[in-house]
Amino acid sequence: MLGQDGPDGCCPGLLTAPLAEDQAVELARVFKALGDPVRLRLLSMIASRAGGEVCVCDLTPAFELSQPTISHHLKLLREAGLIASERRGTWVYYRLLPEMTDRLAGILTRPAGQPLPEPAEAPS
Repeated sequence: MLGQDGPDGCCPGLLTAPLAEDQAVELARVFKALGDPVRLRLLSMIASRAGGEVCVCDLTPAFELSQPTISHHLKLLREAGLIASERRGTWVYYRLLPEMTDRLAGILTRPAGQPLPEPAEAPS
C-alpha cells in the first residue's frame, strides 16, 4: 500500500527515491481515477462538504450526466481508495478517505530544504 513500506510507516517520496513496481501500479490507479474532470469534481465536492459526507442525490444534479454514469465515476473513486460509501435506505452517502490523499501528498512532496537531485551528465 502507498506510504506503508519504510521502517517508520512512510515510504520515500516520488521526488526522493524511485517507486517500487507495486507502488507505481497502485499510484497509477489512483492518478487514473483523478485524471477525469468529473471524478476530480466529485472528489472535491465530497471532500469539501460540511459534515464530511454527501448523499449521491446531492451530487447528481451538479452534472449533466445520468445517475448511472455518476455512480460509475463514484465506483472508480471508491476502487482507488479515495472515498468510502454507506447505503442508508435508498440513498448512498460518500465521504473522503483522507488516508489516501495524505499518502498522495506525502509521495509528491519534496522534503523541506532538500534540493532536487542534480541531473546526470549526458555522455559526450
